[in-house]
Amino acid sequence: MALLSLITLTYICYAYSSLSSSTVYRNSLDVDQEVPSLGVPRSVQQSWVMYSPYYPSEPYVPPPEGCSLDQVRRLQRHGARYPTSGAATRIVAAIGKLQSVESFTDPLLAFLKNYSYDLGYDDLVPYGAAQSFQAGEQAFERYAWLLSEANQPFVRASSAPRVVDSATNWTAGFAAASSHHYKPILSVILSEAGNDTLDDNMCAAAGSSDAEDNLWLSTFAPPMTARLNAGAPGANLTDTDTYNILSMCAFDTISHETRSPFCAIYEELAGPAAFSYYGDLDKYYGTGYGQPLGPVQGVGYINELIARLAGKPVQDHTQTNATLDGNPETFPLNRTLYADFSHDNQMVAIFAAMGLFKQSAPLDPTKPDPNRTWRVQKMVPFSGRMVTERLSCRGTQSVRILVNDAVMPSEFCGANADRVCTLDAFVQSQSYARNDGEGDWAKCFA
Repeated sequence: MALLSLITLTYICYAYSSLSSSTVYRNSLDVDQEVPSLGVPRSVQQSWVMYSPYYPSEPYVPPPEGCSLDQVRRLQRHGARYPTSGAATRIVAAIGKLQSVESFTDPLLAFLKNYSYDLGYDDLVPYGAAQSFQAGEQAFERYAWLLSEANQPFVRASSAPRVVDSATNWTAGFAAASSHHYKPILSVILSEAGNDTLDDNMCAAAGSSDAEDNLWLSTFAPPMTARLNAGAPGANLTDTDTYNILSMCAFDTISHETRSPFCAIYEELAGPAAFSYYGDLDKYYGTGYGQPLGPVQGVGYINELIARLAGKPVQDHTQTNATLDGNPETFPLNRTLYADFSHDNQMVAIFAAMGLFKQSAPLDPTKPDPNRTWRVQKMVPFSGRMVTERLSCRGTQSVRILVNDAVMPSEFCGANADRVCTLDAFVQSQSYARNDGEGDWAKCFA
């Protein structure tokens, strides 16, 4: 397979022409600093869960004393995007119902008289391109000392255009931060029509989160729907329409980089808490712990991770592409920085297969647990990332895992107080992945 260089300068230039420097260049290492404002409070942005802009969950902490870093593997979600085509269709239908009425009796809806829906679908928005570019800059600033001209970052992406564009914006940001001393390229694109460890496309028998999502929707949405219908007599909105109207606070704001008028509806109807929990349920029962065939969709990636950490060939019989993973040009084992670009659903499957964000009890679709550890806003916001750092700690190979800069407790591999576990212990802890999902992979095709 020929190596691919697919830098998308159009996205990069558009991103920089449309964003102010105060938005693009915030210090992403300072968790106490406000996330890019977009005219919306941080608490509201974070309630958008999988549609939240990236922010660090905690300040980055260097490896503990006595440990030296020798390899890094990044797994990153694509940057902010427009709604998917299906979501866009539902959003347009809901807005159309509101705009079809003769008059509004609720001032919250008055803006709809002159509102025109102008969002695209599926692709990165300029803000999302800038997120990826900035993530590349940050990666250079943090890890460049691991590299040399002969040892540059090795980059892969799943084949969806928004993922490919995120990867190439990341490589451009990395190159720019190095004053073009380093020029990483996107080397491998994994087709989502085939074996792909960066997309959840291969488990045909996997269920969905629809039942749990709909149960929560029927719990929180009826009073909101009633309020909207009262303010727009004749609209006849459903609870699903209400959810789609709420989602426009995120999508419209991110697309136009300024507070959307839909956010007034979102906040007035007490949408943040309800919307946030909907996202938690959606991922938990979609590809997370609540989906019997969710975690198995992440085992191929974990087996690739183990191979690179241990410097040994991939051992896997699930999602991996044996041809690519068996070729040192398309799956090298001798690099010190790897970057993979993926989707939120696949990252959630990987987290669950690995043992991250484990819940003490399943999420209740009718009642949020305020103490839950499963919070999607801290897991897979737009441009969210998991970083696995391989360390040498007093002569012992070790690892630690960070998600959005927060060092994970990693109890599953016996991590110490510094949240570091030995490489051997980490590998042993991943028996579910090493055993190809312990029978679950076969169930995907039953």
